[in-house]
Amino acid sequence: MIFTIVVIVILLWVFLVFVTRAIVIVRPYEAAIIERFGKYLKTLYAGLHFVVPIVDRVIKVDLREQVVDVPPQEVITKDNVVVTVDGVIYYKVVKPEDVVYRVQNFKLAVINLAQTNLRNIIGELTLDETLTSREIINSKLRMTLDEATDAWGVKVTRVELKRIDPPRDVMEAMHKQMKAEREKRAMILEAEGYRESQIKRAEGEKQAQILQAEGKRQAQILEAEGQAQAIQLVADAEKYRILAVFNAIKEAEPTGEVITIQYLDALQKIAEGDANKVFFPVELSKLVSGLGVVGDVMKVKEGK
Repeated sequence: MIFTIVVIVILLWVFLVFVTRAIVIVRPYEAAIIERFGKYLKTLYAGLHFVVPIVDRVIKVDLREQVVDVPPQEVITKDNVVVTVDGVIYYKVVKPEDVVYRVQNFKLAVINLAQTNLRNIIGELTLDETLTSREIINSKLRMTLDEATDAWGVKVTRVELKRIDPPRDVMEAMHKQMKAEREKRAMILEAEGYRESQIKRAEGEKQAQILQAEGKRQAQILEAEGQAQAIQLVADAEKYRILAVFNAIKEAEPTGEVITIQYLDALQKIAEGDANKVFFPVELSKLVSGLGVVGDVMKVKEGK
């Protein structure tokens, strides 16, 4: 009785183990390689699968993008400067069976391959080119690794250099050079600023002088026009005054000496004005031609 119970328990345990090992659950980011009697049978992807326990062997491969850290190494540039370089490699498995059967240790293989190609790529560049061509180095290294790992069923998606460290003495020299360049740029900017300010100041002074000269010219023109108008007004006033005197003399209709005396009085009043020219009727010139008084009147005008 006891023996029967023990046998039943053993059979149940074997059955559970058999069933458990017959069921294979593959996650979405995995692939399962199935080997039967040591020979590749098939590749299983996400889902629930059944295999033959003991006969079939299951090897799971991660299909997610993974990272390999490339250790720092010393590399000699084209101008014989030793730099320390390290980086990271991003890859993902595209053919699970190839990564299992065609390479023994993919991570170790890709690290050695990356270090070798880094030495080759940086060895063709000078120190300045190495420091300024990080993207070019990344692109070349990625293409080389992707081509080499294609047979391993792996796709290299990205390569990044984490650091490129020159020797300490070279770093100090570079810092001094950068400081000198910054000081040089600062001096150039200061000189350009001073030159621009001087140009602006000169242009301002020039414009001010032009405006001042223009103002003076306008003032002189206005003054001359004012003087001309004043002279014209004075001349018109004198003309109207003379005409008024002559008209008054004509209306009085005096004769003889009375007329002559009145004309002479009119001339004396004219001489007291500001006009430099005197116009009088022909009758007056006939009256005073014999007396010679016109010249005396003009002398009085000039002596004023």
